[in-house]
Amino acid sequence: MKATGIVRRIDDLGRVVIPKEIRRTLRLREGTPLEIFTDREGEIILKKYSPMAELGSFAKQYADSLAQVSGHMVCITDRDQIIAVAGGKKEQLGKAISKQLEQLILNRESVTAVREDKKYVSIIAGEAEEYTCQVIYPIICEGDAIGAVALMGKDARIKMGEVEQKLAAAAAGFLGRQMES
Repeated sequence: MKATGIVRRIDDLGRVVIPKEIRRTLRLREGTPLEIFTDREGEIILKKYSPMAELGSFAKQYADSLAQVSGHMVCITDRDQIIAVAGGKKEQLGKAISKQLEQLILNRESVTAVREDKKYVSIIAGEAEEYTCQVIYPIICEGDAIGAVALMGKDARIKMGEVEQKLAAAAAGFLGRQMES
């Protein structure tokens, strides 16, 4: 654990203010759900709650199947990070998503684009990507946008089309319904 040197007092209602710098760094906004843990040494640990994390191994299996069928790299994300990867670099797992992708999820928009398009969205925050085309579809659960399914291709000769759009939409719909049950 990393010490920040910041000390806060608990107010009369039991609240503690998380400093603005930490909220900005961790992308915590008003309404962001936090999970609370305690350990034996009396430490309190706050962790961003991701309902999609419950689907971790299931999402991985789904991504593997989708990558095998489509021949493209598949990423499944929550609103903060990549929770499953197949058909590509495994080290992308757990990396923060880009602000562009986060905004796309919040706006419940789907995208089909090639890199030259203005609509093209970077998946991982702060990383240059070698993908030439993409389809991204938001995962909706009980009316909330909770993540996205992204199919990406490296071959500049191949364009993503209706088949890839339907695959991403079906995957997102299925994962959203899995979260509801």
